[in-house]
Amino acid sequence: MISVTELIPHRPPFLFVDEIIRHDVEGLVARRTWRADEDFYRGHYPGAPITPGVLLCEAVFQAAACYMALKARAAGAAPVEGVPLIAKISDVRFRSPVFPGDTILLEVKQRDAMGGFTMLAGSVKKADGTRVMNLDFSVAWKRPGQEPTKQ
Repeated sequence: MISVTELIPHRPPFLFVDEIIRHDVEGLVARRTWRADEDFYRGHYPGAPITPGVLLCEAVFQAAACYMALKARAAGAAPVEGVPLIAKISDVRFRSPVFPGDTILLEVKQRDAMGGFTMLAGSVKKADGTRVMNLDFSVAWKRPGQEPTKQ
């Protein structure tokens, strides 16, 4: 099994993918269990903790970075250098809250790639199949010091 930390630069406490369940040329499915002792629950919201939507989005983005790194490996490319940067987020829809202790499945599928950008669709479901959220987004992988692509 491939370690997530072998693929992406994220580290605790800002690593939101526990393990990769499966992947292929079209996409990836990963898992994350939200622990009750994670610090952000102390303030979001005291007495009624809910996982912030922005962190659910970040978990999807990290799953996408894992997918992109695995895809590069499969193509025989050198290890990916740099960091994944979100270029666009659209059509985010939240359907159900995620609470401490919930396990979610993160799914990303590539839609297109051009000009250094990868366009993806992402979704989150609870382990019981409850839909949590879905979104569309674009990612560019950039090396430190590299100028951003102008559009």
